Amino acid sequence: MVDATHESGVSGQPLNVSFSAKNDQATVVLAGSWITRYVGRVNAQMHKIERRKEFSSAVIDLSDVDALDTAGAWLVDRLRVSLEGAGKQVEIRGLKKHWETLFDAVGKTASAPADAYAAPHKMNIGIQILDTIGRTVVNFGDDFIKSMHVLGAVVTGSQVRAGKGGPIRYPAFFHQIDRLGVGAIPVVVLISFIMGAIVAQQGAYMLSTYGAEAYAVNLVGVLVLRETGVLLTAIMIAGRSGSAITAELGSMKMREEVDALHVIGLNPISVLVFPRLVALSISLPLLTIIADFAGLAGGAVALWLYSDVAPGIYIANLRDAISVQYFLAGLIKAPFMAMIIGTIAAVEGMKVGGSAESLGLRVTASVVKSIFIVIVLDGVFAIFYASIDF
Repeated sequence: MVDATHESGVSGQPLNVSFSAKNDQATVVLAGSWITRYVGRVNAQMHKIERRKEFSSAVIDLSDVDALDTAGAWLVDRLRVSLEGAGKQVEIRGLKKHWETLFDAVGKTASAPADAYAAPHKMNIGIQILDTIGRTVVNFGDDFIKSMHVLGAVVTGSQVRAGKGGPIRYPAFFHQIDRLGVGAIPVVVLISFIMGAIVAQQGAYMLSTYGAEAYAVNLVGVLVLRETGVLLTAIMIAGRSGSAITAELGSMKMREEVDALHVIGLNPISVLVFPRLVALSISLPLLTIIADFAGLAGGAVALWLYSDVAPGIYIANLRDAISVQYFLAGLIKAPFMAMIIGTIAAVEGMKVGGSAESLGLRVTASVVKSIFIVIVLDGVFAIFYASIDF
């Protein structure tokens, strides 16, 4: 875009617009300095002239214009395009030779239909709902394809590396496990402990009505091992580690570090995404085990304080109430949830544009999508387990 200012004399006077109409012909006289500093003052006035209908031809006189830059040229050319779009004949007078390059530069942006500057048509509520649903479905399909691409690239890259005997970057894996997994232990333990205590207290309170307060131990054991242990852990990892992955990859995308990897012949999926997916796949099952113990401990403390169930009795009843099957039912879900969280985080990170706003939107989308899909997957597993009596 041409940014030069062309002047026909030494002048710094603000611009002026004069409109007159006679015998079905309008004359628009422009004067002063039509440069970026001043053109905003007459934008509304130019819009009013564009909407006038009492003439069929117009003359735009630039003879008194002292200075002109791309902003002024664009405003003048927009007036011409709007009038011609309304079926009026337009003649420009006083156009200096050295201004033609400015009008050529702004011609592509100004040469839009006259109604391009009008307010968009407002859809009714029914069309808006259908439009939103359609866009959501299309975006979901695009995200699914991108997720499959990421998973395929991860699997293919690891197979090629193993087949060629390439070096495995163990420090990268251990670093990501420390960041994404070990660092999450305190918050996972705290949340699981509190949730186990809440389940135990509420279960004992409700069952006491039927004189079955002792069965609160069974409720805690089954619910923590099969559902809340892995589900809460996955949700916490999605909010903590998934958002971190999206932010890291998005920042690299904004600084063109991902493009730099392409330039030097490295696969960004193999270098950036693969270690993080492996770290999540290892960390989430281990965190689930820790969350299970924390949840059971929270239930023991709550029942001890609320129902006077001694820890020894709690452990004895728990041993009779649960089995390894319940433990495995929750643990099996963990790797699948880890892959979902890591894949969604990577896809959203790679979709970041060049602005901070884009980064924020993608991080938010990563967390929301991950939590939603994780909960849906947990429901699918629950139905599957029920169908096979597991």
